[in-house]
Amino acid sequence: MKAINKLSYLKLFSFVIALSLFSCDDEELVQINENASTSLTLSTESVVMSEENAGEDILSLTWTEPNFGFQSATDYSLEVDLVGNDFSNAKVVAVGRDTSKVFTSEELNSILLNLGATPMEINQVEMRLLVSLSDAQRSYTESVNIDATPFSSILDLSTNLGIVGSATPGGWGSEDILDVPFYSTSENNVVVAYATLRDGEMKFRENNDWAVNYGDDGNDGTLEQDGANIPVTAGTYKVTVNTETLEWSLQEYSWGIVGGATVYGWDTPDVKFEYNPYQDNWKAAATFTDGEIKFRQNEEWNVEYGDTGSDGTLEQGGDNIAVEAGHYIITLDLNNLTYELEQTDLWGLVGDATTFGWDAPDPDKFLPDFGINEGMFYLNGVELSAGELKVRQNEEWGVNYGDDGNDGTLELNGANIPSTPGIYNVEMNFAVNPPTIDFYAWQ
Repeated sequence: MKAINKLSYLKLFSFVIALSLFSCDDEELVQINENASTSLTLSTESVVMSEENAGEDILSLTWTEPNFGFQSATDYSLEVDLVGNDFSNAKVVAVGRDTSKVFTSEELNSILLNLGATPMEINQVEMRLLVSLSDAQRSYTESVNIDATPFSSILDLSTNLGIVGSATPGGWGSEDILDVPFYSTSENNVVVAYATLRDGEMKFRENNDWAVNYGDDGNDGTLEQDGANIPVTAGTYKVTVNTETLEWSLQEYSWGIVGGATVYGWDTPDVKFEYNPYQDNWKAAATFTDGEIKFRQNEEWNVEYGDTGSDGTLEQGGDNIAVEAGHYIITLDLNNLTYELEQTDLWGLVGDATTFGWDAPDPDKFLPDFGINEGMFYLNGVELSAGELKVRQNEEWGVNYGDDGNDGTLELNGANIPSTPGIYNVEMNFAVNPPTIDFYAWQ
């Protein structure tokens, strides 16, 4: 991907927008100035974002405080959307009482990608200012436009092929859980899926629909359209299909973290990684104590990696990796044999419906969406028993959510959430207010 390092030009221009606010009560002792106005000034009419300038300030917006005729405590918010959306899905940036806002390239880029802007192309973006004098006295300025070119390091490895069947989370077809997806690889016509399956049967089909589906008559490793169901035993697998020759294979395949710093120590089960197709790497969420870890395949020592030089590079059979106590997102890059440990806040499930009950540790940790859905968190294939549970941050009760009314809406310090025994994919959405949680039972 070719990145542009500099803005083609920087030109200062101003948009002056008249803003009139009227008193809602003729009996008020203070008369609001009907001619109060503000001007919104942007530092440029065109921005180009790139990985190289991600940390740099790229756009400044300033405005003057309207003269309402008295000293006021005015709050401001900026709304950003793509031209043509009429601010129906705008991203809101709270500014408080400041009369300016500076966006870094990374910050503005994230907003635009969340809006669905096309990377590496010029997108017309509109912005407007919300002036709030009180809950009853709020007004927008007219929108102003700017040309913006975002960048993306997100890959699109998606294909239209998926796995369906009684062995899969969605069963033979579910509105809640889509087919297990296949992803493109570096080999032409070869796609791969990473699937945790149970005892049952499966088939492959296109577009989550039965119009084009494949089975394996004779179970001999070659697919036939409308062929027989394929039997499978429970396990975690790598499924490979050649879409040209219709040859396919199924092999046991998983990656995990093992070690004295993990909740399970040097014994199984390992802390499991999930494949991240947006960056072609593997991600895990874990809470560590002071100790050591290693990475290994299939919860066995046949293929295991450590870091002999403590430089973030993995070697087969390398030294144990020392870690400090904390909450981490771990990235494993098998293409370059590197890893990263990022300390961050983690969400987990706790309760008598979970593995360790109401006490720490909370082994069932949510992963954030590593695509462009900011505020979304996922936990796939978690097994729950009959009982209750809650969501909490960093295995402590300082920040915890329950569900008053059991309606899928989360409340801070809310009621325990009842659980029915089963295996679930859990989706939590903090991009909305109030946040929500959904449990999708495996079919």
